Amino acid sequence: MVRTYRLLAALVCCLLLTALGAPAPARAAGKTTPPRLTDERGRVLTLRGWNVEDKTNRGDAALTAITERHFRDMHDQGFNFARLLVFWDDLEPERGKYSEHYLRRIEQILDWADQYGIRVVVDAHQDVFGPAFGHRGIPVWATRTDGLPFTPRPDDWFSEYFEPAVQRAFTHLYEDPDLQRAQADMWRVLADRLRDHPAVLGYDLINEPMGELRPGEDLATAARRIERDQLTPMYNRLAAAIRSVDGDSWLFVEPTPIVGEGVPTGLGRIDDPKVVYSPHFYNTAMESGADYDPDAGWIEAYEAAVTDYPARHGLPVVVGEWGPLNNALPHMGRFYRDAVLSLNRYSSGWAGYVWCYGGGYCAVDGEGRFRANKERTATPYAPAVAGTVLDEHWDPDAGVYRLGYRARLGGTELSLPPSATGWRITSSGPARASVRRVAPGEHAHVRVTARPGAKITLTVTPR
Repeated sequence: MVRTYRLLAALVCCLLLTALGAPAPARAAGKTTPPRLTDERGRVLTLRGWNVEDKTNRGDAALTAITERHFRDMHDQGFNFARLLVFWDDLEPERGKYSEHYLRRIEQILDWADQYGIRVVVDAHQDVFGPAFGHRGIPVWATRTDGLPFTPRPDDWFSEYFEPAVQRAFTHLYEDPDLQRAQADMWRVLADRLRDHPAVLGYDLINEPMGELRPGEDLATAARRIERDQLTPMYNRLAAAIRSVDGDSWLFVEPTPIVGEGVPTGLGRIDDPKVVYSPHFYNTAMESGADYDPDAGWIEAYEAAVTDYPARHGLPVVVGEWGPLNNALPHMGRFYRDAVLSLNRYSSGWAGYVWCYGGGYCAVDGEGRFRANKERTATPYAPAVAGTVLDEHWDPDAGVYRLGYRARLGGTELSLPPSATGWRITSSGPARASVRRVAPGEHAHVRVTARPGAKITLTVTPR
């Protein structure tokens, strides 16, 4: 679905001129960075993958566009992560009546993911609130508009978020006690069903939450108020509901999409020990069809703003969506290079938008070949590090990946995507790798063991 963002572009124009016309703020001396995501064994995790979705099929056909091939192909390119879009309107089409068929279909998809070693975040997705406005997400029975108007804008769907009826529906979802209970009940049912599935890493509580602007309020001010006064208490309610049935999975929380313009979030503290901050990484101009401008400073402004909240609250960062529609424009190769380097600096991982077979946002074509520039997302990385990461760097020009860490008991893992030349792995320190050379065109998952306490440097170079 095309994300044109034209109305959003107009609303944040002044913000962009201010934020992107100035140098990116430097990190203050001693400022902490977001911590890394860890697994149940204390290993440092890195997630690299894609969103997986079926926005077309509903009812008995819901999610049927997602197949085993999605996970097999992602695995074969070295990815280990998927953000699975599910829809409340399919799960609970009538209040209190949950679809067993839909739950089984989700479980089938998770089985495929587990078969190929892919960890999954289950995302309660909404676009423009839900089917009451021609999209997916919040059920019609949970949509209240107070009779306010709604005008469909099929050529500019994101602007529909600013229609009065849609904004009022968000206010009711956040503030009406019966809708609060219904949303919590939905998550309780979903988490109770999926909590023991080995593929499930966590739950993304709501996709790209929006809200209602007050008269005279600019978008950035409204976003911070909505995040502070409505999203923070909602996330705490949903966290409590999930924890009543699932005490282990990670909870992914999103700010409003305005953070994509380098605007800091107004979210408050989420009272749970396993929370991940999961913003999205889209640029208004690029979503409207413009090419990437390397000199505009957008990526630097975004990185500076998006790391402040998780660093203050001690939360790891996993970017839930990113990637432009027009990926073949002249500067898009530079964009993917700069974006991956930026994401590597502060995040525990990301999910590109979207793994599908075709055009538009699809990562690959019908034959499963990367579309223009998207092959740049497939790089060497360490899915799990048994120890303290001291240094990690990917050099896209030389094609060299380097990982330095202080080892602890357990196995460190490397993922190496298929390469025309193959890969060579060298190490300093007492480390043993299950594979030292990888043939051209092959994907390798390498296990490395080391003496606890040893300082290890692993270097991956083209053969």
